Amino acid sequence: MGRDLLRTEHMAVGYGKIPLLCEVELHVRQGEIVTLVGPNGAGKSTILRSIARQLRLLGGSVYLGEKSLASLSPAKAARQMGVLTTGGVRPELMTCEELVGCGRYPYTGRLGILSREDWNKVHGAMELTHTQDLAERRFDTLSDGQRQRILLARAICQEPEVLVLDEPTTFLDIRHKLELLTILRELVRERGIGAVISLHELDLAQRLSDYVVCVTGDRIGRCGPPEEILTSSYIEELYGIEKGSYDARFGGAEFPPVKGTPKVFVIGGNGSGIPVYRRLHRQNIPFAAGILHVNDIDYPVARALAAETVAEAAFSPICEETYERAEELARSCEEVICCLTEFGTMNEANRRLAQVKI
Repeated sequence: MGRDLLRTEHMAVGYGKIPLLCEVELHVRQGEIVTLVGPNGAGKSTILRSIARQLRLLGGSVYLGEKSLASLSPAKAARQMGVLTTGGVRPELMTCEELVGCGRYPYTGRLGILSREDWNKVHGAMELTHTQDLAERRFDTLSDGQRQRILLARAICQEPEVLVLDEPTTFLDIRHKLELLTILRELVRERGIGAVISLHELDLAQRLSDYVVCVTGDRIGRCGPPEEILTSSYIEELYGIEKGSYDARFGGAEFPPVKGTPKVFVIGGNGSGIPVYRRLHRQNIPFAAGILHVNDIDYPVARALAAETVAEAAFSPICEETYERAEELARSCEEVICCLTEFGTMNEANRRLAQVKI
């Protein structure tokens, strides 16, 4: 693991004189993406704005490398730390190229005149963020998603060792979310910088992060690699999920099942039942699902949406007891829908089930 590029010690953050979070200890190392996750209002943005000196610290310290951030001039800090936070940027009549060029000001003299080398870095940052075609456009005419990419280009232009990004995927469609986060990952991996980022999209946080920090609203909760920390049960606890569920294996949230006695029995497997489960759920029709092996791709969706699910152990043929329970449930329904077209040794019982007469 690389050296610490940014760290906090006993940091207390909040507004005015009232701390919201105390004893915030973060470490961002070379080649590492640290992601803050947690519910709205938990304090993720407050932490990042405090690190970026947009809010005054109420206690503790922030270090860039071995130096206290408080001891660095704005220009020196900007050479080491690039910042992208939500809201607030309203430049008057500036083109996108000019705004990205502002990222070079920490390296210019008092007059802020950019050299040819500076402009080359501006154009390189815009190429990296796929914003070259916006160069002559005024920033205030852009969509929110285009603005995010321009602001990222400005941060990249600073050639920082650390990037601080507060909800950078806000306003972006799925294509541009993936593009922006891919750019971020490449910067971290190829240039050896560090990044601390807040995200609302847990599925993206699971895929992107080297380390996650869970912010609960009054303290820092669990910290560690996402595959260890972001379990289904902990996510439901962290966000206070009472209606519905979250499956950390697939990075997906599900609505609660429709209440009531099942009216339809769906025979699925290998992904074939999922579209039917979702259609019935949208139509507010309670249904049962089976017979599914617990390692089948259909199983977590059925377990979340179905009023009742009949399941069998992984890698085991469907036993007679399980079949009889499924047949009894199927006969109690008004309709049986079979989504399978092929049957193998393990699920031969589902062929019999599909032939049950209601």
